[in-house]
Amino acid sequence: MQRAGVDDVLAKARAGIRRLTPAETEAARRRGALVIDTRTETQRREQGELPGALVIDRTVLEWRLDPLSDARIPEATDHDLEVVVVCRQGYSSSLAAASLRAIGLWRATDMIGGIEAWQEAGLPLNSGPADVRR
Repeated sequence: MQRAGVDDVLAKARAGIRRLTPAETEAARRRGALVIDTRTETQRREQGELPGALVIDRTVLEWRLDPLSDARIPEATDHDLEVVVVCRQGYSSSLAAASLRAIGLWRATDMIGGIEAWQEAGLPLNSGPADVRR
């Protein structure tokens, strides 16, 4: 039996999903989408904070965004919520967005290239403080 490697899992997570560019991510945030930064504190300190993003640790992401969860954040109002997940390079964010779609957040996607693509596009970063949700 052949096992699926991480590249296979990643390809499946991205299949049929429209991922957003950094400029499209900013436009989505301006129209009300939740932009979720899952980078570690160290990565955010080194690279900067994503303006307007909510920081949610990857280990609790589903619980904070599931509208049916007792541990949800106030913004997690329903399953129609537009969510854009951002990580450092755009890999783990694809897996996180797929996990969010699996719990019913059908509009969840991620940003192509992560924060590194954001920087390459010349978009601004902040030095803090971040809106961290635990």
